[in-house]
Amino acid sequence: MIQDPKRYTVTAALPYTNGPIHIGHLAGVYVPADIYSRFLRLQQKDVAFICGSDEHGVAISMKAKKEGITPQEVIDKYHGIIKQSFKDFGISFDNYSRTSAKVHHDTASAFFRKLYDEGKFIEEVTEQLYDEKAEQFLADRFVTGTCPRCGNEEAYGDQCEKCGSSLNATDLINPKSTITGTKPVLKSTRHWFLPLDQYDVFLREWVLEGHKNDWKPNVYGQVKSWLEDGLKPRAVTRDLDWGIPVPVEGAEGKVLYVWFDAPIGYISATKEWAAREGKDWEPYWKSNDTKLVHFIGKDNIVFHCVIFPAMLKAEGSYIMPDNVPANEFLNLEGNKLSTSKNWAVWLHEYLQDFPGMQDVLRYVLTSNAPETKDNDFTWKDFQARNNNELVAIFGNFINRVVVLSNKYYEGVVPQPNDFTDADEATLTEMRAYPAVIASSIERYRFREALTELMNLARLGNKYLADEEPWKVIKENPERVKTQMYVALQIATALAVLSEPFLPFTAGKLKAILKLEDGTLTWNAITLNTPLIKAGHTIGQAELLFAKIEDEEIQKQIDKLEATKTANAAENKKVEPQKDLIAFEDFARMDIRTGTILEAEKMPKANKLLVLKVDTGIDVRTIVSGIAESFKPEDIIGKRVTVLVNLAPRALRGVESQGMILMTQNSEGKLVFVNPDAEGVGNGEMIS
Repeated sequence: MIQDPKRYTVTAALPYTNGPIHIGHLAGVYVPADIYSRFLRLQQKDVAFICGSDEHGVAISMKAKKEGITPQEVIDKYHGIIKQSFKDFGISFDNYSRTSAKVHHDTASAFFRKLYDEGKFIEEVTEQLYDEKAEQFLADRFVTGTCPRCGNEEAYGDQCEKCGSSLNATDLINPKSTITGTKPVLKSTRHWFLPLDQYDVFLREWVLEGHKNDWKPNVYGQVKSWLEDGLKPRAVTRDLDWGIPVPVEGAEGKVLYVWFDAPIGYISATKEWAAREGKDWEPYWKSNDTKLVHFIGKDNIVFHCVIFPAMLKAEGSYIMPDNVPANEFLNLEGNKLSTSKNWAVWLHEYLQDFPGMQDVLRYVLTSNAPETKDNDFTWKDFQARNNNELVAIFGNFINRVVVLSNKYYEGVVPQPNDFTDADEATLTEMRAYPAVIASSIERYRFREALTELMNLARLGNKYLADEEPWKVIKENPERVKTQMYVALQIATALAVLSEPFLPFTAGKLKAILKLEDGTLTWNAITLNTPLIKAGHTIGQAELLFAKIEDEEIQKQIDKLEATKTANAAENKKVEPQKDLIAFEDFARMDIRTGTILEAEKMPKANKLLVLKVDTGIDVRTIVSGIAESFKPEDIIGKRVTVLVNLAPRALRGVESQGMILMTQNSEGKLVFVNPDAEGVGNGEMIS
């Protein structure tokens, strides 16, 4: 670990511009990175917080083909949406760039060319999958097939999302082109490879020895596993028509592989920022007194802890990251977040439903962050944390302090009298919080840090509850001046210390207290001096947080249920048509409407109900295997469709004289065949 760095370069994973940003992205990468960067700035550190849109690679090409537009139209559309979402949620990048920018093309090309000229690549002719119908080589994500490790039939050519294994497209069993649906063939092509195996000793020494005590276990463990499996040369070029052209002769029709070009985007974005700010970019990437930190999700660990460091080592002039505090995944209501399945909470949609409540989402995502294991976001938990913590603890304390200060002193901070032991103990405890919270942030334990921030608000609430100034004011108004003075010091400390976590709330609180930005630093709270002085006038009370009602949460749950139903309908496979029959065959069936008069469970049979059905021609007994889907009392009086001339059949000693016709809806639930019933779609089999 670098001690007392002169400057910090903080990077956040470049999001793919093939869709908008959802809460999983925010929780896994961008809120933690923003908390860290804002904290450093409050400590008056030199920080470059860097990110940008990842606009090359197969994901973009696939999106373009799906939407029938060009890759450029895709990246322009989503770059704008993503950049606005980050701005809306207060992600305070010093520069948010894009890999389609000229500075990036130039930087990535120069990086490749230097390694090429120095003989750091291996040039090989290999056989890769080729789609003869589309007349193109298939990038990994344009191939699906069966995973050789777990048997998942929908694995991609670079990774199986079911078991997490990293794959090559040629490893897949029964591969299929996603472009044409045909089986690809092997065809020879020339590419350049980075020989990762040559950096094995360096990586073992740097990571396994150098960072065994300070890197997160999930990161360290994944790197260790990769190294123990044995590193192999990895292609840095691809046969594609979208990306940065390979800058050597004889490489026409080839581009830099996105995993090679994207991390260089951190460097090019820093160059762009430095040029704009009149700074020198090189110290932020090449000076040993710079601390480099990468914030990523767990799916990017190998790229930032094995491959990118090997690239930087091969180039020779760059520093290595001091830490890569990768988070695990955030699930949504028990299911994996999925862009393609629309199983997500999209940031731009969230703000439509909860305007002005960015900090509530930041708070919930931080308090439930998947720092060491996958965690689950639920709307009920979101509501509970807002109502029971932000409203009831933080907001309640601030509201009481401001209301009482205006009521008793017209908003003027009172001059305190003698401090009691309780006052002194409270102020001493308050001054300890900056160091406690800082320690957690510096160890990338943001959940822990947020808990300590809320403990400061709890301290304020406890102080007011113990002191009861609303009662003391009647007998000892001079004592209340000291009580309110102490409470206002805590409120001011909260205005400063909450800024990394809740920037919008901190801004509102500073406005209420009429504090100018930048007048108080993080460490000022630790000093034995007033944070807000006697005689200073504050503003009127304003609610920082609003209670969220059950109806608002149910609306979000219903939206997800609708998505689940839509996905089930879209993914449901309609059975193919059976062999043709003659009209006479159909005419032999006597299908009539009827009404269920009685229903009871068949003894010792979980699936069978014994029904009495009025068919219009008689009342007969029909045994039906629907007991797992319907309660007997719920279907009495139900209109049904009955095949009445089915030959009788004895089931567990009861003669069944017909068949109730059923089908399934999009969720796989049994539905009585009835033209008016909901959920009976075209193409369903009647059985």
